[in-house]
Amino acid sequence: MTTPAHPTHGTTVPTPTPTHPALAAADPELAALVGAEERLQAETLRLIPSENYVSAAVLEASGTVLQNKYSEGYPGRRYYEGQQNIDQVETLAVERAKALFGVDHANVQPYSGSPANLAVYLAFAQPGDTVMGMALPMGGHLTHGWGVSATGTWFRGVQYGVRHEDGLIDFDQVRELALEERPKVIFCGGTALPRTIDFAAFGEIAREAGAVLVADVAHIAGLIAGGAHPSPVPHVDVISTTTHKTLRGPRGAMLMSREEHAKALDKAVFPGLQGGPHNQTTAAIAVALREAAQPSFRSYAHAVVANAKALAEALLARGFDLVSGGTDNHLILMDLTPKEVPGKIAAKALDRAGIVVNYNTVPYDTRKPFDPSGVRIGTPSLTSRGLDVTHMPLVAEWIDRGVAAAGKGDEDALAAVRAEVAELMAAYPAPGLPV
Repeated sequence: MTTPAHPTHGTTVPTPTPTHPALAAADPELAALVGAEERLQAETLRLIPSENYVSAAVLEASGTVLQNKYSEGYPGRRYYEGQQNIDQVETLAVERAKALFGVDHANVQPYSGSPANLAVYLAFAQPGDTVMGMALPMGGHLTHGWGVSATGTWFRGVQYGVRHEDGLIDFDQVRELALEERPKVIFCGGTALPRTIDFAAFGEIAREAGAVLVADVAHIAGLIAGGAHPSPVPHVDVISTTTHKTLRGPRGAMLMSREEHAKALDKAVFPGLQGGPHNQTTAAIAVALREAAQPSFRSYAHAVVANAKALAEALLARGFDLVSGGTDNHLILMDLTPKEVPGKIAAKALDRAGIVVNYNTVPYDTRKPFDPSGVRIGTPSLTSRGLDVTHMPLVAEWIDRGVAAAGKGDEDALAAVRAEVAELMAAYPAPGLPV
């Protein structure tokens, strides 16, 4: 479908056909909230880089009767009977993960990314041991040993960062810190890293320091699967990832590793941290992994990156300050200090304009974490809807107008952007949403 470069105001977005009839009959109040969320996702431009749209097939798998079955243990080694089908479902997911990422071992049972990372600690460290990861304000994750996390409470966390001048990881600093502190575990990866992760450089440092190297690829797993980001497999001991975000699966997680670490990781997940896996989620992971193995997903992954780069260029042209000067992946981190609009105020104003982002700290931020200077955006969701590089200048214009309106308190300007956003979204229906 051809879409005008700059849609006009006033188009009414069609209300999705009512769905979930059993839910509507049993709990109309909740059904109404689900319907409202369907409409919100349909009408808005979702730019949070950790969000995406799953396919109708993934949604269906998430809601099957597999929900009814308890399955503590692993295929062929369960504590409950009646696993004839469940074992096959989990085996299917495991084999697809191994094939897609080229790993020796995969565990698809972790409930989400944070428990997956906790399992890594349980497998390779003891309470009080030194662990190392990227500092949260620099783009790392809470579970990489940051103080407010359990991982920073139970273990001694040391953090590396990025250079002030260019926003890139200083590997001389990483090596010096690793050799001085000798951590048991080193995490690479994070939640606000707009540049390619040099897994080979991390691998050399970890080997020299005698540490287990873990690549947390939750954000970029889909890009890796689609060949749009280098794979960590040759360089790391363990890979931790969620299954949503760029991988377009359900809210779950996986741990992958070399065969030598398989037993320790499996034991850490169950019985170390969890009871029975969520079989309906395992099934949905299997579906998503099959989808990610298709040629069309490879095209999608590369389109996500192309869109992000085009959007970054358009934002730079409008005077936005981007951490590291741009992006290599799906994610852009903007420092709004030059615009004189705090990140939280900008994010909330953009939300009223139908543009969904999250406020975020930037490296060396002088503002508080709950009221930071930055905004984090990404292109996975809009790419899933079929938007391409030709739309990115318009998206940048909308962001620019939204941030300017936030600074002025101009609600009429925000409403005008929202109408334009809704019109474009109507022309590009999202996967998995009723139309």
